[in-house]
Amino acid sequence: MLEKTLKGILVAIAALIALAYTFGYDYLFKGIRETYLRGESGSSIDDGTYFKSHTIAKGQSIPWIKDSLYNQKALPKNLVEDLQQSKTASFLIIKNGKLVHEQYWDGYTPTSKTNSFSMAKAVTVMLVGKAVEQKKIKSFDEKFAGFFENYNNVPFGKYLTLANLAEMEAGLNWNEDYNNPFLPNAKAYYGNSLEKAVLLRGFKDQPGTQFEYQSGSTQLLGFALRKSLDKTIAEYASETLWQPLGMEQNADWNTDDFGMEKTFCCINSNSRDFAKLGQVFLNNGEFNGKQILNPQFINKMRTPTQLSEGAYGMGLWINNDAPLKHYYFRGLYGQYIIVIPEKEMVIVRTGMDKRETFDDKGRPVQVALYVNEVAKNF
Repeated sequence: MLEKTLKGILVAIAALIALAYTFGYDYLFKGIRETYLRGESGSSIDDGTYFKSHTIAKGQSIPWIKDSLYNQKALPKNLVEDLQQSKTASFLIIKNGKLVHEQYWDGYTPTSKTNSFSMAKAVTVMLVGKAVEQKKIKSFDEKFAGFFENYNNVPFGKYLTLANLAEMEAGLNWNEDYNNPFLPNAKAYYGNSLEKAVLLRGFKDQPGTQFEYQSGSTQLLGFALRKSLDKTIAEYASETLWQPLGMEQNADWNTDDFGMEKTFCCINSNSRDFAKLGQVFLNNGEFNGKQILNPQFINKMRTPTQLSEGAYGMGLWINNDAPLKHYYFRGLYGQYIIVIPEKEMVIVRTGMDKRETFDDKGRPVQVALYVNEVAKNF
């Protein structure tokens, strides 16, 4: 009897595995292996080493200059309590181009690499902007079908532009849900092929008519970028950002099994280097005497769109409604590079905040706390 039961269980498991592969859900096995079997309940900032990656190579390192008051002033108590409760890994403050404060928790250090998650979306847009500047891509008004002809035959596909993708106005058939393993975010994150996960999604709205934050949009933007280059996207990021910015460490950009970067997420780097990405915006595209990105393009990225009701630009979240205006790179679980122009400040926060709450425009309210407390005390 026991033997029959065991055989029945094995047959059922084999059938489930066969069905998973038949219907394209085989990525779930990798998801289980890289989460529950490692004692995690989902993705984490330490995932980077469990996926294939391309190196974003640094050049000559230019370490941050430490302010004369570096780490001499403590963060306010209420902010420290919040950072600890939200499982923060790092919190950095740059002011007037100098490192004023940095603090780490739970064993993380200045050299710890953590997952950017969707902060990589802004980096992808930056790289496309550089490709336009270098005439590798005509403009953000170029049609996506110019890179992938079959989109001319997909309903609404012929209307899709690179600007639609960068501004989250693509109208893709994509539900941005990080908790449901059967939806496209999980397939893109854990699956072996980004082409299968993203390129075949189709549309639910005409591009340019609705704002909807969708990771698939930035991945499509990445596919167009890759088609315009004679190198990997990570190599291009090294050449145009990591080397000119004097990053302190190589970074790792996770890829699928075919070497395509996950341009919607997954740059693994340290917080000091993340801060330089914010500083280049504060400097209108300039760093260390060099013009890294076109200032007009930088301004376009941080200009809010009408369809987002002023909450999003091109890869960046924006809050001009706040008393102290700011904009920021944003990733899952509270990865932030926050730029506060009026105060000449950049704030970096990394960690595993799973209790995010949002304002009526979909912006995390936690960012306002960081901005207000840092501006008051530094």
